[in-house]
Amino acid sequence: MKIISAQQTKEVDKYSIQNEPITSINLMERAARACVESICRQSTPFTEFSVFCGKGFSVFCGKGNNGGDGLAIARILATMHRKVQVFIINYTEKESADFTANLKRLQKQNLVTIHFINYLTQIKSLIDDIQTNKNHIVIDSLLGTGINKKVEGLLADVIEHINQLHQFVISIDVPSGLFCDEKPNHKSIIRANRTLTFQRPKLTFLFVDFYDYVGNFEVLDIGLDEHFIESIPSNYYFVTAYEVSHLLVPRAKYANKGTFGHALLLAGSKGKMGAAILSAKACLRSGAGLVSAYIPACGYIPMQTALPEVMVITDASDNYLSACPDLGNYAAIGIGPGIGREKETAQALKLLIQQASNPLVLDADALNILSENKTWISFLPANTILTPHPKEFDRLTGTHTSAFDRLQTCKEFTLKHNVIVVLKGAHTAVVLPNQQVFFNSSGNAALAKGGSGDVLTGIILAFLAKGYSEEEAVIIAVYLHGLAADNFVKNNNPESMLASDLIDMLKEINFN
Repeated sequence: MKIISAQQTKEVDKYSIQNEPITSINLMERAARACVESICRQSTPFTEFSVFCGKGFSVFCGKGNNGGDGLAIARILATMHRKVQVFIINYTEKESADFTANLKRLQKQNLVTIHFINYLTQIKSLIDDIQTNKNHIVIDSLLGTGINKKVEGLLADVIEHINQLHQFVISIDVPSGLFCDEKPNHKSIIRANRTLTFQRPKLTFLFVDFYDYVGNFEVLDIGLDEHFIESIPSNYYFVTAYEVSHLLVPRAKYANKGTFGHALLLAGSKGKMGAAILSAKACLRSGAGLVSAYIPACGYIPMQTALPEVMVITDASDNYLSACPDLGNYAAIGIGPGIGREKETAQALKLLIQQASNPLVLDADALNILSENKTWISFLPANTILTPHPKEFDRLTGTHTSAFDRLQTCKEFTLKHNVIVVLKGAHTAVVLPNQQVFFNSSGNAALAKGGSGDVLTGIILAFLAKGYSEEEAVIIAVYLHGLAADNFVKNNNPESMLASDLIDMLKEINFN
């Protein structure tokens, strides 16, 4: 799913209106109905904010098209016998044509109380009245995607007071005050619990920096022209089940274990053999034909006992990896889970980097060793896959104060070194040397537990071994890793999930 800019979104709106054809007011009506349907559909998770328990809505509208969306939503909710009041903020004399049309429709309906706000004193008295009624859901339709400058004056005051209400807030399309494509230069931004956005997620929604403003977001299909969207240039994508299902290749009837590749995993050290076992098992569970684990001698019995399917090669050292094995017979190589940072292990990694000619994935301590020996980065084979979490990436490149800035550095890093970076997070970003970025849509907070990264490394390694390109392997693996976690929490407490549960859930996934 291609992510487009605010300006491109305007172009898509215009094209869709001209070529569907549909009037802009009817497109707004379609968007409003999609929002109301979502609000009703999500009523159960809202519990005390359920729209089916007599709760009310306070809709705050600006005077542009986002405000027009809010007016249409208010009208539709009122026809459903919901208690609705509307606050129109008179921060400007200008108003869009569709805002004006929807205001007339709302006034003609005569089911909704409409307040026109001109002064801060009005805001305080009316909002204080809302605060005493904990049953209200606040709908934010003040500002839309077109904002690109600091919010000031009356609008800033309204936003500040809404944020102080401690009510459940739903933003329409984008939280008012938040920029779509860049970091905002101000703090007058609605803090939404949920954002209902149209057709595509906005770029800033995908960064932890802005979660306090966006909350959980839902993408609503309002029928904009998809063919035109796909023709628009963009380097940003949102990976969903649809894209992944089209990348996966079914196992052929007459295939054999050799068809699906032989993976080599270098992992483990004394006290950290669990990481090696998790990664190797995930590799097997993800379809690799053969898996060999190169491990320290202390891990021989644990690995053979836990995974009889894995072939084991032991290092001369009992407690850590001290050498690089022969790399010639493998379709793909992974290194890092649980290897530690011994001097001998570091030298083994250096040799591997210099000798590897097959697809390579580096994780965990392999990245930490690399961060201590940055000159080695230039020796990485083209399209080597690095899988850092934010702190690991910062060790490689320097400290960052925001996830937004970290991504910009990551793009520069992949371009300079011709590598692929899997930058882990709530929406893990796969960053390619060509500057394309694929944000993942699956996964949840249950993944925030030791061992999850080891499992991801094993999944990536499996898809590399099976012959997928590096780009395909990481996009598929990151999505399936998150999907396994999503499937687990459907019937289980997310606090209880273990990394081994992720591996078990992989067998439940079927895109064929």
